[in-house]
Amino acid sequence: MRYQLLGRSGLKVSEACLGTITFGKEWGYGASKRTCWKILDEFASRGGNFIDTANNYTDGASERIVGEMLQSERAKFVIGTKYTMSIRAGDPNASGNHRKSLVQALEGSLTRLNTDYIDVYWVHAWDGFTPAEEVARALDDVVRAGKVLYIGISDTPAWFVAQSTTMADLRGWSRFVGLQTELSLLERTAERELLPMARTFGLTLVPWGVLGGGVLTGKYAGGVPRGSRRAAKNRDRITARNLSIASEAATISAEIGCPPSQVAIAWVRQRALVHGLGVTPILGARTLAQIRENLDGLKLTLSEGHLERLENATSISLGFPHELLARPSVQNALHGGVLHLTDGHRP
Repeated sequence: MRYQLLGRSGLKVSEACLGTITFGKEWGYGASKRTCWKILDEFASRGGNFIDTANNYTDGASERIVGEMLQSERAKFVIGTKYTMSIRAGDPNASGNHRKSLVQALEGSLTRLNTDYIDVYWVHAWDGFTPAEEVARALDDVVRAGKVLYIGISDTPAWFVAQSTTMADLRGWSRFVGLQTELSLLERTAERELLPMARTFGLTLVPWGVLGGGVLTGKYAGGVPRGSRRAAKNRDRITARNLSIASEAATISAEIGCPPSQVAIAWVRQRALVHGLGVTPILGARTLAQIRENLDGLKLTLSEGHLERLENATSISLGFPHELLARPSVQNALHGGVLHLTDGHRP
């Protein structure tokens, strides 16, 4: 396992992040505690040190299991958890991005993880209400209190991340070091605004859903198993378009001689490099075999020919203003016809 710096910090994280949304069976699927131990041991034995969880994953069981497993080697691991999602049904202030939600969620996570600090604390998702200055200042306060070392943001519009980061920079507050967003062969719309924004602000990309809810493993090629609760949750991903993309990934994997999941993981890593981003994908698993297969995907590099085929199968419209600005006539007007003679311009 190789390591990279997380955002504009000196923190070194492994090139893959262990996702633990599958730790615990409280949601009707997932891994037993015994299997979780095996998954973590495999990840750690390969040099993995970056763990991802959240206060609401499996109703808090995920954090409790992670806390128990890492208790004896807490300092060795970089633990990331999140706040925003509801922790108490019916309470309007037990969720959201605001300060009260943050404080109570953080205290709960510290207790369940059995630790006195969180390495990376993530805003889980944008609530659409809380002002950027409240979010940025509240996060800086918990960093200054020593309860959090670094902060990141997930599932949030690019403009809000940019606003918050600019405000933090101007006021000397803690800035985001990472961006979590869905990115896969099935879901590429983050390439419109979020990935260019992340590059501009020096955020490391920590993509989730890289296997498209299991669709890109080929598990649904023969249809959806009856009674599968996991499949029911991902039913919106099991479409004709997505199954066609999964079929192309499976064809390429057969040519290479690897599982389709590894093609999906390699594509995400190589796509991030196209955008000039550091990347550490979140890789989850319910079994020891799955985590081994996923981690082996870090060794794979797809050829230009395979990348071109996947591009043809998955390309998206970048929309306005990107497609307008890419027109030759507009480029000519913007640069006086000498763009091709200009050194140092951004791609």
